[in-house]
Amino acid sequence: METEHQGMARMLITGTHTGCGKTTVSCALLWAFKARGVHITAFKCGPDYIDPMFHRSVTGVRAYNLDPFFVQGEALRVYFATKMQRRGPLENPSLAVLEGAMGYYDGIGASCQASSYEVARITETPVILVVDMRRLGNSAFALIEGFVHYKADNGIGGIICNGMNKTRYLQFKVELEKQQVPVFGYLPHNPAWQIESRHLGLTTTTDIPFLQEKLAALGKQAAETIDVEGLLELARRAPDVSKGSVQGVSKVTGPRVRLAVASDESFCFLYHENLELLEDLGCDLAFFSPMRDTKLPEGSCGLLLCGGYPELYARTLTQNVSMRRAVHKAISGLLPTIAECGGFLYLHTMLDGLPMVGVLEAQAFKTKQLQRFGYVTLRAEKDTLLCKAGDSIGAHEFHYWESTDPGGDFTASKSSGITYPCIHASDSLYMGFPHLYFPANPDFAKGFVQKMQAYQKGQV
Repeated sequence: METEHQGMARMLITGTHTGCGKTTVSCALLWAFKARGVHITAFKCGPDYIDPMFHRSVTGVRAYNLDPFFVQGEALRVYFATKMQRRGPLENPSLAVLEGAMGYYDGIGASCQASSYEVARITETPVILVVDMRRLGNSAFALIEGFVHYKADNGIGGIICNGMNKTRYLQFKVELEKQQVPVFGYLPHNPAWQIESRHLGLTTTTDIPFLQEKLAALGKQAAETIDVEGLLELARRAPDVSKGSVQGVSKVTGPRVRLAVASDESFCFLYHENLELLEDLGCDLAFFSPMRDTKLPEGSCGLLLCGGYPELYARTLTQNVSMRRAVHKAISGLLPTIAECGGFLYLHTMLDGLPMVGVLEAQAFKTKQLQRFGYVTLRAEKDTLLCKAGDSIGAHEFHYWESTDPGGDFTASKSSGITYPCIHASDSLYMGFPHLYFPANPDFAKGFVQKMQAYQKGQV
């Protein structure tokens, strides 16, 4: 069983490159830690939605994103410390497991900006490097040597070998330890543990049969071939990250309001931090399924249509005529609404040739490559539902689909200097491809809640 630790024990699981097995190792360790009675919370570096779904499947609690593009510098460290204070029946978790994104040093362009390395450095979190050994021989030593010495403050406290058997691991372990690199074990290659990918990343948790059985098998393997206790000792040596405080978001005065939140297989990409912030500001969340329900939750004063895979369930969505009509009527009646990416596609007249809600008289169609992929900063060109003209917020785009009318009420700017118009916005509506991260500018969330309160009072 776990022992008490006052310094917020934590570790960051990173890798040499995308596809090296970070999520597999992270989920295996989360299961193994939980099986030992450790109270865990999980984090994902970067803007990814899907990996936190797997973290939640293992731990049974909310998992969060840590993104130094959205929340920068000292504010990220304090933000991380606040999120360590878990909500729910198990308060104050004793261990945080952070999963990196891409390769450890991979950031925006040719820099380390917004990389997992930057997260580890800001939060002073010990790092475990996952090395995919399936196609590596002696070259693995050169690769590891490079990662360990590329940055003096890299924080790498050891490695885990992925995709190798015991005999080969024992041979490599001796040589690695000669380089004074701690080795915490290995996971063998097993196709039964494979989590398939699709164009936006891993397959979602709802699409994988017998997911819990797979995760349990992974966790049991980790308990056998990874030094779980050694990792816990490393995590407990992390310095206290709780010092300092962050300015809390001021409450929105007035009555609480009910927010309808789309949540099913077709709409599942959302930041739980957004939901928590909206709750803190005065929203009561009412989840519903655009695929199965026939109407919006009673008493809704706002609507959140998050991203997801509506294109995969387009036939089911189009056949639910009652819901499509209910959403159209609500938005036409000025119900405050946010529709991001997949939610934006749902509001088109047509999605891949099938009728959708029809709030926007445009067609959504598939392309062969990613469209405007990556971080953007959004600036409002006029007063809207969420903000005033000139206000800005960090956002992210990741989609293969395109619209015949993507909008122009905001301007998106990339770090490369590229700018482009996007988003349809009015006093009651935000709909477009970019995903918003409200902690990057909580005033956008406040603006949404205030519009919901005005709607509740009939002041629209």
